[in-house]
Amino acid sequence: MSGHTYKLLELVGTSKNSSDEAIRDAISKAALTVKHMDWFEVIETRGHIVDGKISHYQVTMKVGFRLE
Repeated sequence: MSGHTYKLLELVGTSKNSSDEAIRDAISKAALTVKHMDWFEVIETRGHIVDGKISHYQVTMKVGFRLE
């Protein structure tokens, strides 16, 4: 990664199925408009509980993308 300059973007992904799916979906959607994404870091994971079961996942992450 040396010799590159990166900008950080914060994304929040959501899913009814899993935190992994929330991450994948957020990155896939961002990739439609953001070029040169190289890495991500999960900074927060939250969920919604209904009747004693997880009903929704929410993951906040930082994504680094290279500046041209």
